[in-house]
Amino acid sequence: MEDFKLKNGDHEEAIEKVLKNVKTQVSDKKRKKGDPKNNSASKKKKSQAPELIPADLDDILGEAEDEPGSIENGDNAFEWMISPTSVSDFYKDYWEKKPLHLKRSDPSFYKSVFSTKAFDKIIREQRVLYGKNLDVTSYDGKRETHNPVGRVFPAVLWDFYNNGCSIRMLNPQTFHNGVWRLCSTLQDHFHNMVGANVYLTPPGTQGFAPHWDDVEVFMLQLEGKKHWKIYSPRSKEETLPRFSSGNFEQNEVGTPLLEVDLEPGDMIYMPRGTIHQGNCLSDEHSLHITISAYQLNSWTDLLEKLLPAALTAASQEDLQFREGLPRDFLLNMGVAHEENKSSAREQFMDKVKKLMTKLIDYAPVDAACDQMGKKLMHDVLPPALELSEKARTVLGDGEKWNSTKNTVVNRVEIDPDTSIRLIRSTAVRLVTEEDSVLVYFSTENTREYQEVGEQSLEVGSDLAPAVEHLITSYPAWVKVEDLPLEELEDRMKVAGDLWERGILMTNEPLEAHYDDP
Repeated sequence: MEDFKLKNGDHEEAIEKVLKNVKTQVSDKKRKKGDPKNNSASKKKKSQAPELIPADLDDILGEAEDEPGSIENGDNAFEWMISPTSVSDFYKDYWEKKPLHLKRSDPSFYKSVFSTKAFDKIIREQRVLYGKNLDVTSYDGKRETHNPVGRVFPAVLWDFYNNGCSIRMLNPQTFHNGVWRLCSTLQDHFHNMVGANVYLTPPGTQGFAPHWDDVEVFMLQLEGKKHWKIYSPRSKEETLPRFSSGNFEQNEVGTPLLEVDLEPGDMIYMPRGTIHQGNCLSDEHSLHITISAYQLNSWTDLLEKLLPAALTAASQEDLQFREGLPRDFLLNMGVAHEENKSSAREQFMDKVKKLMTKLIDYAPVDAACDQMGKKLMHDVLPPALELSEKARTVLGDGEKWNSTKNTVVNRVEIDPDTSIRLIRSTAVRLVTEEDSVLVYFSTENTREYQEVGEQSLEVGSDLAPAVEHLITSYPAWVKVEDLPLEELEDRMKVAGDLWERGILMTNEPLEAHYDDP
């Protein structure tokens, strides 16, 4: 197992770059205009020729400024999380293959992600429920759960902790903005739902039995130390499993592949099916967070959607799929006839193989992928917006009540020359269903998994090209008037409908056209 190290402080610049999702859209020229410091710094020597203002300056300032898209921000966040391992090396050497242990000499590397202090604040100020949001567990040769009923109260929970129980917070992203922001950003790297669990373990205890998970796990040590034993999958059948395991006995897991003390700033990546167990050292507590992705996101999951659709299409279009089975097939097929080498059995198997081969010609691969995308829209966290982003969406822009004037102000409209783009790459999925086209979106999701139902907007085949253009153009800005629809009225309708649902962001806050002076 290879160890990687970072020096103290190397991460600070990276964190600032990663977790600051986007630059403000105001250009440097606009922002610095009138700034005395900037003016003094730009004075020219008398002998130096003055700089001429270009004739097309208005056009330059009017263009939508480059701004990182959510895919770039997600890639940067992932690069930071696994540094100094390069992203390309990680996917080549470790992803779904073997664990990676990163040993850093920087206890503060993940300090900004979460803390025990933040946890205590959450349980004091927010409604956290046993079983739904938090588990109290212990392990002494046997895993036990000690959840009371109802809300978590700090005095009760810390008494469990003092008596040797571990605490697992199942969805810290629901309660903590920093965890939400990190998970939401990483969703645009994995193009998949990203979740988190937090584990707080008292000194000298263990909270969980050996087990494997059904997700790709990135375990970030935040406080204290924990001793980990990591085991390889026991067989090929248990490699990259689709579902989590039960609890194993110690004699069932074999010899550790890796045994290590995880300290603050360290990380372990584990592919699905990696058996693991951790116990706290006797002299201090442990706090770690697991960032997880890729639950039920395998080829099997795609084929579960694809094959029934392919069979439906084939049976409609191809006579061979509707022909009756041989009259005597039950006399030659089935478990009782497995050893039968008759010609009738061979002909039956040949026919099945030919039909299975033909089935691929009817497979609606794109439609099946869209169904995976539709599910993703229901699963993912909503975007964690910067203030500068929120000011350019329906969440922060548009009509407001003015209590001084006792009237509505800031009445805005999207104009034909307004530049727009999707708020995130993971914000929408265009799906053809029956006789129409729908836009499924994630912007109205809550931070609790599937708390709200699927959200969709019917656009129809006539307006779908405009949505498709926004999807394929992302992260570039697109002027409303340039959407590929015949009528300007239709272009304005698409932009307005998407903006009202929080799916679109404008490159600048909209101007109020109708307010009284």
